[in-house]
Amino acid sequence: MTNTDWRSDIESASRRLGERAGHFLRETPLWKLPAAALGVAAPGAEVWLKLEHMQVSGSFKARGMMNRLLANDIPAAGVIVASGGNAGIATAAAAKALGVPCQVFLPGVSPEAKRARLRALGAEVVVVGELYPDALAACLARQKETGALLTHAYDQPEVVAGAGTLGREIEAQGGLPDAVLVSVGGGGLIGGLAGWFEQRARVVALEPEKAPTLFRAREAGEPVDVDVGGIAADSLGARRIGAIAWEITQQQVRDALLLSDDAIRAAQQWLWKELKLAVEPAAALPLAALQTGAYVPREGEKVCLIICGANVDPATVA
Repeated sequence: MTNTDWRSDIESASRRLGERAGHFLRETPLWKLPAAALGVAAPGAEVWLKLEHMQVSGSFKARGMMNRLLANDIPAAGVIVASGGNAGIATAAAAKALGVPCQVFLPGVSPEAKRARLRALGAEVVVVGELYPDALAACLARQKETGALLTHAYDQPEVVAGAGTLGREIEAQGGLPDAVLVSVGGGGLIGGLAGWFEQRARVVALEPEKAPTLFRAREAGEPVDVDVGGIAADSLGARRIGAIAWEITQQQVRDALLLSDDAIRAAQQWLWKELKLAVEPAAALPLAALQTGAYVPREGEKVCLIICGANVDPATVA
């Protein structure tokens, strides 16, 4: 991975998805607002909201999962994935679009709304253990038995490159931002974005205090297992930062910030009450970073917030 040309891989993923994914993927909106419109005191700063929660399957994961499936031959056993929910939904949607079987392993922490969505997409759903690592272990064991194509939620090159097409799309829509604020779980999204923007934009990693995989890895100097929990555990519940994301962020990402569950919840509610955006907690971290002052934009800075997912029961948002 050390010599990977991520920008080239992302360009290839973009071409592959454009040529073969048909109407499966959407170009999601990019809103540009003054910082004051988001309750942020940052004179002259402009905040961009990349509304990727409007993507097919309800999250950015659709890009990486479809890229993984299109880049490989799919056996008769179909595809298999372990997920907190979003990667599974994206894989199931991609598999349905391609007409192949899909099996998804979920942890007990995954909400019923995500399970129901998977079943509606025709996936076989297996609930194992409580957290993502439990589901992953069971998934890997089953994959060895069946020979199905394994789609990893965040730690495969095609998945990371697919996620990186989001950065390419942002730049094509709005130009180059000064900073990109992005939530981190296993690291597929921040890996793809940092791989695309490199040092041309400041990519900032945001994690819940109760799921600090990248933050703790940086303290230890290497990826380590951490205890995970809290409000965003269903989406950001990886116990260890992915190997690909670790390598890319070591080279390209300077800042890793932690946010409290209270701040995340407040930002999630603000997005609904003020902008009528119903998003999952993981998608609210970038706004929480601004509203709490964890990240303070410079005067005139263009800051892009990645609103990454909307697979949430709307009744829990208000």
